[in-house]
Amino acid sequence: MPRRTARPYSRLGSFLLATASSLVLSIAYAADPQPYAVSFAPTGNAALDAALKGGSQLESLRRTAPVGPFALVGRAQQDVERLQTVLQGFGYYQGRVTITIDGRPLDDPDLPASVEALPKENEAAVAVAMDTGPLYHLRTVAIEGEIPDEIRGKVGIASGDPAVAADVLKAQQRLLTALQEDGYALATVDAPVAYEDPPAQVLDVTLTVHAGSRTSIGEITISGLQEVNESVVRARLLVHTGERYSPSRIEKARQDLLSLGVFSGVTVKAADQLDAIGRIPLTFDAHERLRRAVGFTAAYSTDLGGSVGATWSHRNLFGNAEQLNLSASVNGAGGRATTGLGYNVTAQFIKPEFQARDQALELNLGAIKQKLDAYDQDAITAGAAVNRKFSEIWSGSVGVSAEEERIVQETVPRDYTLLGIPVSVKYNSTGIINPLEDTLHGVRASLAVTPIQSFSHNNDATFVIVQANAAAYIDLASFGWTVPGRSVLALRGLVGTAQGASLFSLPPDQRFYGGGSATVRGFRYQSIGPQFPDNKPIGGTSIDAATIEFRQRLFENFGVAAFVDAGQVGENSTPFQGTVHVGAGIGVRYYTAIGPIRLDIAVPLNKQPGNDAFEIYIGLGQVF
Repeated sequence: MPRRTARPYSRLGSFLLATASSLVLSIAYAADPQPYAVSFAPTGNAALDAALKGGSQLESLRRTAPVGPFALVGRAQQDVERLQTVLQGFGYYQGRVTITIDGRPLDDPDLPASVEALPKENEAAVAVAMDTGPLYHLRTVAIEGEIPDEIRGKVGIASGDPAVAADVLKAQQRLLTALQEDGYALATVDAPVAYEDPPAQVLDVTLTVHAGSRTSIGEITISGLQEVNESVVRARLLVHTGERYSPSRIEKARQDLLSLGVFSGVTVKAADQLDAIGRIPLTFDAHERLRRAVGFTAAYSTDLGGSVGATWSHRNLFGNAEQLNLSASVNGAGGRATTGLGYNVTAQFIKPEFQARDQALELNLGAIKQKLDAYDQDAITAGAAVNRKFSEIWSGSVGVSAEEERIVQETVPRDYTLLGIPVSVKYNSTGIINPLEDTLHGVRASLAVTPIQSFSHNNDATFVIVQANAAAYIDLASFGWTVPGRSVLALRGLVGTAQGASLFSLPPDQRFYGGGSATVRGFRYQSIGPQFPDNKPIGGTSIDAATIEFRQRLFENFGVAAFVDAGQVGENSTPFQGTVHVGAGIGVRYYTAIGPIRLDIAVPLNKQPGNDAFEIYIGLGQVF
């Protein structure tokens, strides 16, 4: 009968003792350091090799904590036990670690003197080699304690699996999570106990479970509120008293409260004991953001010139998370596609939880002045919309809009009154709502359909604007080619059409234009499409455009991008007809806490009359 001995997964005490000893030795000999270089013999397992390097103080302290010759020998001796613990964590319980310094083993009595004799300008050669020995496997996985059979099946490890410590610890967490999700709020799972059978090269693992009783949510307390009404928080809560206890649903409710926009943080805590009727009370503790905020924006491109703007926001106007956003910007400073300064002033009011959960009322009022190559515009705009969130990834809106404007195109002024009914649906699987955040995966797509009635002197028109946009983000780490989040392929597509009116029946600002960062970089803003004899843009009744962009992070805060854009604007309402214009370029990114600062330079690959040799774009956030 083979002898079975307990083999603990944690060696925290010995690790701390070794660390302390190393620091003492480092301090003692810091005045006379001995430089050294470390080499690790590969084991054939990349993950194990990385873990061994990560667990070695010879490697991690080589530059930050230099040591003298005697302390170097002590550091190497301490690393032997550390690295053997790493081997055991990967299932190699008979593994051995060998470390030599300048070819001498650590138990060589003359080693300290030999290292002491080295010229201080020479690095001592430290070589680390591993004999992993056989890979242990699990023989038995026992679960002690009364739990439902379906939860026993969620342990995730079984007889015959490699005896990897991380997998066993994950099994402990899986059991605990499964119990809590099934309503066992006070369940505990003891640390796994493993017994080694060296001759058989196996481990027997036991997990002891204390499930307690299944329970539901008790009284829910909201704390920390100052200006926000508790009623809006309770109306927003996704969990309620009497429902089955579930940590994932509670966490979803916490994150949903954050999405109101009035809290900087929300924490939730379950009581450590059941109430008098056997339920588990919850406390949501909210920390309110500042009610008012001011923001500033600035951007520059060679086609549109410079722009600066400011925004003032009130995040909780009447105590129910209502938002009031006032913004003003000046644009068109020095742009090649502009003929003078313009402005854009807007006021926006958003009332969340309007008539239903996940439904908001949005009111907008604005004034705009633009002086562009295509046309000059002075307009007053107004609109109202109801925005509805259907699920985590689907949302939609329906509203009404009105616009009173004067447009001058080719020196001819025209006044228009526009009434529209914008309807849209959106899909977003990226997990990101803030447009300034860097998107690494998923898809964004939208479809907007807007019937419009245009009133103009002797030129009334009824038409429908249809526009579809989509963007996909592919993290190349999913193919195993790179580190997650460092290399991303971004794709963008746009298709639009105006139905029901001829080209010149459409007000100029309702036509489609190509060129610029929103469509084809390298071409002037609005320069792609039909043109007047003086090469000024007319606009079109259809558009299609596409982009492929590769984004690569460099170092900690920098990145680069390379892109190709292509698109066309047509005189009739059928997309994908006409001359395709292509632009290409490169860019740099500097990543900040509020989003990447972007600088792109692009050139037209099939230049048309009136275009420049290149365009430069500077802004905050990715182009899409």
